[in-house]
Amino acid sequence: MKIKSTKINDTFAEAFKMWGARVLITAETRQWALAAAQSMTGFATSVIGCKCEAGIEKELAASETPDQRPGVSVLVFATDSEGLGKRLVERIGQCVMTCPTTACFNGLDAENNVVVGGQLRYFGDGYQSSKKIQQRRYWRIPVMDGEFMVDETFAVQPAVGGGNILLIGKDLKTTLRAANAATKAMRQVDGVILPFPDGVVRSGSKVGSKYKSLIASTNDAYCPTLRGVVTESNVVDGAHCVLEIVIDGLDVEAVEQAMRVGLQAAAKPGIKLITAGNYGGNLGQFKIHLKDLVGEAA
Repeated sequence: MKIKSTKINDTFAEAFKMWGARVLITAETRQWALAAAQSMTGFATSVIGCKCEAGIEKELAASETPDQRPGVSVLVFATDSEGLGKRLVERIGQCVMTCPTTACFNGLDAENNVVVGGQLRYFGDGYQSSKKIQQRRYWRIPVMDGEFMVDETFAVQPAVGGGNILLIGKDLKTTLRAANAATKAMRQVDGVILPFPDGVVRSGSKVGSKYKSLIASTNDAYCPTLRGVVTESNVVDGAHCVLEIVIDGLDVEAVEQAMRVGLQAAAKPGIKLITAGNYGGNLGQFKIHLKDLVGEAA
């Protein structure tokens, strides 16, 4: 298959069941809403080492937020609902409540809920108060610039993590340019995040290691410097750089759409091949085939 001059490998991305939440952060200004969101989504690239995966979904106009202030939508993912609840309490408590002028609201409508504000309220040391508006309970926690308002509970829902594409390019500059184009297109899709730095990861991993203490290690098949050293290399002739884009989403359709627009945007001169990472279909519950995403462009 091809998009323009770029070959698309006939393979699939293997994605996993996760649990997701949407957190709406508001503040007096865009600056403070972004500051809280950036802090909350730090150190959240992979559940392997960070316990969760998180990222900014999009910025919100004042007309789109519960308290009519500038806002940011953040998505957080974990492997189970209990773990996701813990991460929300930790990150909202340490990164949003601490940020000047912020408030924090649940952004999903789902059957399952975890208690967040109901736990953070104890920081108020007995001076906290609650308010119920249209069947939703909010906690008002006294802080040094006024009050921090937060939803008592946040909805969580089954989600999808680990959608991905791998860009194999002739050199670093070319591959970075294609990756930037792909991530820009993907960020226009609602319900997804790209958890790695600015959406791109260079240290792709495989399952297992020669060192027994590690559950994952460098994906040597895609390391250009190991071509000719490893038993099997997937770095095609004429390529000297491989970059990966990982996508998490609130449902598989959103992940598929992000991969679809990413494929189209990344197919630039100098990109030798676009492929996807999988584990032979033995680990993940979702198989997203690239041929189904290419469609008429093939």
